[in-house]
Amino acid sequence: MNYQVFFIIAMSVLGAGSLLALLGAVIRGRRVRVISPFHIFFSTVFLSVLIALLPVYYDLTAHEGNSPIRVFFFSLFSTIQIFAIDGNRELVTEGIPLQEGWVPGAYNVFLSTVYVIAPILTFVFLLSFFRNATAFLRYVNHYFNDAYVFSELSEKTIALGTDIRRKNKRAMVIFTGLDVDDNEEQTKLLEDAKDIRAITFKRDIAAINFKRHSRKAGLTFFSMDDDESVNVKQALHIIETYKNRKNVRLYVFATGIESELLLARADTGEMKVRRVNAVRNLVNRNLYEEGSSIFDTALPPDAEGIRNIGAVIIGLGQHGTEMLKALSWYCQMDGYRVSIDAFDMDAMAEDRFYAMVPELMSEKYNGVFIPGEAEYTIRIHTCYDVYGRAFTEEIGKLKNSTYVFVALDSDETNIRTAVNMRMLFERMGIHPVIQAVVTNTDEKKALDGVTNFSGQPYDIIFIGDVETLYSADVVISSELEKEALERHLKWGKEEDFWRYEYNYQSSVASAIHMKARIHCGIPGAEKDEAELLPEERKGIERLEHRRWNAYMRSEGYIYSGSHDKKTRNDLGKMHHDLVEYDRMDEEEQRKDSRVGTR
Repeated sequence: MNYQVFFIIAMSVLGAGSLLALLGAVIRGRRVRVISPFHIFFSTVFLSVLIALLPVYYDLTAHEGNSPIRVFFFSLFSTIQIFAIDGNRELVTEGIPLQEGWVPGAYNVFLSTVYVIAPILTFVFLLSFFRNATAFLRYVNHYFNDAYVFSELSEKTIALGTDIRRKNKRAMVIFTGLDVDDNEEQTKLLEDAKDIRAITFKRDIAAINFKRHSRKAGLTFFSMDDDESVNVKQALHIIETYKNRKNVRLYVFATGIESELLLARADTGEMKVRRVNAVRNLVNRNLYEEGSSIFDTALPPDAEGIRNIGAVIIGLGQHGTEMLKALSWYCQMDGYRVSIDAFDMDAMAEDRFYAMVPELMSEKYNGVFIPGEAEYTIRIHTCYDVYGRAFTEEIGKLKNSTYVFVALDSDETNIRTAVNMRMLFERMGIHPVIQAVVTNTDEKKALDGVTNFSGQPYDIIFIGDVETLYSADVVISSELEKEALERHLKWGKEEDFWRYEYNYQSSVASAIHMKARIHCGIPGAEKDEAELLPEERKGIERLEHRRWNAYMRSEGYIYSGSHDKKTRNDLGKMHHDLVEYDRMDEEEQRKDSRVGTR
């Protein structure tokens, strides 16, 4: 048999398989579902050895008739022996030296290499199988427990998984899609997973079958990759697989419009699907839990009896932009008025924000106080370096500042800027509330209550750390979310609350403001609608409509041009009710008192 041809074929298979494994490793690094690169390489080496041995066993069995089936099985058996550290190298290479040319040398090099690496590949393969088998057996052992399945092993998923186990000792936490790279970060995360007795799988969350899990137990999925497109693909697969099963929930961490549209359109069946916007969660939770301080530290009443809130936002990235929009409606409160100054290095920051929320920034409403309308002033300052002289001089003009929110590009920058802001305001003789976004939990804990060398507290509130933001109370069993759902059920169905972002976010904003107006002592705020006195009802309706107008404009809505309901166009974000309270008909005014009360 022609040794040269079979050797060339074997080397071609080995080369092609190695390239395919390398390509698979690159693609897998981007969180795309592919066969394991190791399995591709293992199979390729096995096949190349099998092909290379075919002419050897053809010659060795020539005296027995050269049956193709016999030759194939002898070659297969010998290949298995090589991978099992039991191959007879002398027998295999006995006839090779009789060949002419380059064949003997090439075969000897190839087989010598194979005899060394094949057992190693076998060991790695068995170890990989054993690990997955062990994980599977542990999973089966927790068949009746509530299962919480994560799409990756990361600092965020560890934080949430740890909190879940802390609150539910019987919960089964599962991490999937483990990174195959052996690095220090991965090792630390695996140790953290081990500490909470979590189960780990290398396979992708969408590739593992959890359908046999007890139907009486809860099954909760978390798609939390940094790449939103991966989260959406995983979510659609999970929905299609488990939509007809009860007790299944899916949390998809995504902020883009693509995820909103695709998940709203999907047939979710019995499942509860929740799209999680981590940035908006941080801002909403902060206002819900800590927002009262914004009103408490407002300036004393002026000649008109108005307490002014002077808000300063440093950085108009995702967090800063979200806070700027939220403050415009959150600070709509009887007896208060807000002025917001936002700073950003980007020259286009104001232009982009204006395009996002045109009517909120319109000269018709921004800084103009119309009875029955939202009252606020927003100024955006661009091209300012927070460590430059021009910025320092501009801050020096804001002597009525009462609240500061710092959200730049990193924890280090935010900490440094917040400290600098405290220094600047101390020089001005004022002491506003300062909040800064710090994602690192250890740093946040270390900085809480920090003082200078003289023992003076910096009095800076650090928010947004991973351990807090990715906790069960925030993501799964949020008190704010429960209150928002109760408000939504006053006028809509529960399934629409979960399915449509418009309904969910609108109800969340309403619940946040309800807590604030109770704190501020708005007459009738703690009453049910039926208990309101006439003057209380009127006051609640006016306030709620002011808040709603600012909220809708912060979402990008504009007036439709007519008060006719037919002119409403949600695709164009055009609404017929975006007018001052007195222009509303009585039916629409009653809606404000129904939504604006407990």
